[in-house]
Amino acid sequence: MLERDFERRRPRLRAVAYRMLGSFGEADDAVQETWLRLAGADVAAIGSLDAWLTTVLSRICLNLLRARRARREDPLDVPMPDPVISGPDGTGPEQAALLADAVGLALMVVLGSLTPAERLAFVLHDLFAVPFEQIAELVGRTPAAARQLASRARRRVREQAPVPDPDPRRQREVVDAFFAASRAGDLEALVAVLDPGVVLRSDAGARRGVRLRGAGPVAGQAVTFTRLSPFVRPALVNGAAGAVVAAGGRTLSVMAFVVAGGRIVAIDVLADPRRLAAVDLSGLDG
Repeated sequence: MLERDFERRRPRLRAVAYRMLGSFGEADDAVQETWLRLAGADVAAIGSLDAWLTTVLSRICLNLLRARRARREDPLDVPMPDPVISGPDGTGPEQAALLADAVGLALMVVLGSLTPAERLAFVLHDLFAVPFEQIAELVGRTPAAARQLASRARRRVREQAPVPDPDPRRQREVVDAFFAASRAGDLEALVAVLDPGVVLRSDAGARRGVRLRGAGPVAGQAVTFTRLSPFVRPALVNGAAGAVVAAGGRTLSVMAFVVAGGRIVAIDVLADPRRLAAVDLSGLDG
């Protein structure tokens, strides 16, 4: 009975943990640790199972975020979150809970730059409607201070995570135009589809990545990958138009785009071979 109640809540708990941590492996570990604590708890003393599970999971995630931040040599070096990939025309049932709030990869990158307390407050309140009184207990502050944490995080998100165009078909048209221009080596057409302030972020793991700003530099980078054009597969990446580049049975990169005002304003690329080997592509053909 208890296990059945927990399994019914597992998709939501995994969605919370993923938004907190940006890693499916860590999210699954956090959810499993939550189950172990529930299995050893006095269930009769639990008033609201949903609130209890959210509180326990959040504390586990907060500890992981703090440990991660302490290990990070450069606080500005934020790794790319794990992408949620599905077919270009929709999502399968396994992706539904993770994509329920359409949290794009660009937003997840910004969340990774927040302090652990800011990230927890923003995710729990803004994405899952957890009251500030409950958040305050988790971070050891007053409800007013917890509200301030979420406010600071919200301001950072507004400044750094552009709001995408809501029409997925329009997003796809712009992204397709980007790849068509790249395939043709047409710099002028590439610049036309890119916002003047476009940002390209690439996470290549140990090989490090690149960060470019401006339509000219990003277009110049895009034409260098013309040879990979035949291997581009359209996909939804965290609910937005994107692509998977795969050849010879190996995933070479995952590309997420933010299209706003009919132009591409952000491109996030995961090119870390180690992490790409673990990327779940089962939703791509679903």
